Amino acid sequence: MRRILMVVATVLAIAVVPLGRPAVASPAAAASLVEVTDFGANPTNLRMYLYVPDRLAARPPVMVASHYCGGSGPAFHNGRRYASLADRYGYIVIYPSVTRSSKCWDVASPQALRRGGGSDPVGIMSMVGYVKQRYPVDPTRIFAVGESSGAMMTNVLLGLYPDVIAAGASIAGVPFACFATANGSEWNADCAQGRITKTPQQWGDLVRGAYPGYTGPRPRMQIWHGTNDDVLRYPNFGEQVKQWTNVHGLGQRPVFTDSPKAGYTRTRYGGTGGAAPVEAISLQGRGHGLPDEAAETIRFFGLDATPPTNVNPSVR
Repeated sequence: MRRILMVVATVLAIAVVPLGRPAVASPAAAASLVEVTDFGANPTNLRMYLYVPDRLAARPPVMVASHYCGGSGPAFHNGRRYASLADRYGYIVIYPSVTRSSKCWDVASPQALRRGGGSDPVGIMSMVGYVKQRYPVDPTRIFAVGESSGAMMTNVLLGLYPDVIAAGASIAGVPFACFATANGSEWNADCAQGRITKTPQQWGDLVRGAYPGYTGPRPRMQIWHGTNDDVLRYPNFGEQVKQWTNVHGLGQRPVFTDSPKAGYTRTRYGGTGGAAPVEAISLQGRGHGLPDEAAETIRFFGLDATPPTNVNPSVR
């Protein structure tokens, strides 16, 4: 596990401006990253960082951005363009942050893989609830994005809370429940090495079983992976495609294929346009650390259409 963390940290390390522990966000400083405490149920002692731009959309969307293994909310904030794009388009960004020693998300325990079961997903949903209570957000436009361990958490959030999360983007991740373990370990080597394969139906059943009885709409999913990923190997890309196409009742044959950039192969399932139920981008020759394609994720979420109009209110 230590070797894996060193690899991930080396590949994904992002320059971070040192931050002290800010005060509770009351009131929030406009256009700055603020830590929020006492945001609700938080069984695994996560930390919550919040970015609210100077100007908000009329009913601002919300994005949950989950960091990679060994990272933090502030590091992810500083290293990716989600906040600068929020300045342009007026959405709010939540950066949850792990405090356990590994700085990896719990995507393996039975508690984390069951709706309301406890662990990290419960804390993240408390953060979402906190923001919904304090800002006039659009509850139908809550999104999740993550890299590596954070991409795994994105899969988990979409599986557990399809009634909350409208769409997600998994950047170098694995399918929902692929990392499940029964011995308390955070790491599943078989999944990481791409040795766990299932039928689309089996993968889909794992998602459906996480929230029994749910019959509502399912979140759209955007999936990114490098063909030379040696941390979470490339077969996990195809297994995620299997899972989320099945969850949406779709077949495995894409209805649209193009190459938006050299070395990129993009496939869409269930629709040819930018709001397809599943969009998958394979990056030829890339390893675990992928380029910053935040703008493409913002496009997939549909956050790039409406300019902000309202001045950022203070957090009560």
